[in-house]
Amino acid sequence: MTRILILTDPIGKPSYAPRLRYLCDYLCKQGYDLTVFTEQIEDTLPFEHAYPIRQWPIYRNRWDWAVKSLWSLLTDWRNRQFTQRVRKAIDKEQYDLIFCTTFSTFPLPTASAIAAERDIPWIADVRDVDEQIAGAQYQSHRQWFLRPFRRWYSRQNIRRRDQALQTATSVITVSPWHVQFLRSVTKSPVSLVYNGFAPETYRFEAIQSPDFTISYIGRLYEFQQDAVRCIREVADELQSELPGLRLQFIHSGLTNSEVAQEINRSSIMLVFTSRRTHGMMTTKFFEAIGCEKPVLCIPSDEGVLAETIRDTNAGLATDNKELIKTFIRSRYEEWKTKGHTHQNILNKNQFSRLNEAHQFEDRIRHSARL
Repeated sequence: MTRILILTDPIGKPSYAPRLRYLCDYLCKQGYDLTVFTEQIEDTLPFEHAYPIRQWPIYRNRWDWAVKSLWSLLTDWRNRQFTQRVRKAIDKEQYDLIFCTTFSTFPLPTASAIAAERDIPWIADVRDVDEQIAGAQYQSHRQWFLRPFRRWYSRQNIRRRDQALQTATSVITVSPWHVQFLRSVTKSPVSLVYNGFAPETYRFEAIQSPDFTISYIGRLYEFQQDAVRCIREVADELQSELPGLRLQFIHSGLTNSEVAQEINRSSIMLVFTSRRTHGMMTTKFFEAIGCEKPVLCIPSDEGVLAETIRDTNAGLATDNKELIKTFIRSRYEEWKTKGHTHQNILNKNQFSRLNEAHQFEDRIRHSARL
């Protein structure tokens, strides 16, 4: 039986690590023996799992977080502390491979250190990089006086990430842009496994809706504000022409099944991006594809997201108001006729999490020489 040590950044809201959870459930069904270690941010995890998840709290309160975050910036305390805890917990255990997944840097240094100590292969699954957004502007609101600190913090994270990735047996990431970028910072082989949708949950349902609803589901970030203003202006201008048009923003609080229902009730799904971003393909984009709903991406990122929308016939990527209005009017006519909308997505199963789990397993078997 192949034993895999899985190290991950904290598992938390809103979706509780769907990429990792689907992979773990799949690998368990295939007979792999998994153990997951992570930082604790919630007392309990509200989902069933057939594999052990070991969590340790790193911070006790906000003051403790502030002090330890500064110390971690200077000395990498967080990664060193996590490494010590994992090392102690697995002292008498044997593993064939380490799989580490993260949206940042933690806990890549832990995976690198323990793999070296035990002389076993390790795979890095890098879901985001700081360089994909100018200034790493993830937060919805950012005080100006924190920006120099953020740049310093980002540089330290990048340096530690790149150092750890040099020792990885292989690196997996989430878009063609990320593949090319990471190949420029590591000598380790880099390959692509998209984010995607769970086919059991995200599928088309012809739900009749009394309103023509244009929906956005998810957090809003600073770099998306121009796109938000654009769609609000367009909706206001079309309101009298298209009775029943409704614009809705849902930021959190829904289960996966509730998200799928909202997507199927909606007539158009919004994806917001920016030309200052690179390679960003949100999970909600793939979930809209799974439910076969028209996608309106504002603006075009002029990169891999726009290319994927075009290649899959998923919808439209633009910030041209007249093109947006034409797209909305055409879907409005469909909704008036049928009571719902449906998009003929091409080759959508390439983004199924089941297909992606197969790809992960191939990488695991190759890295572990199974």
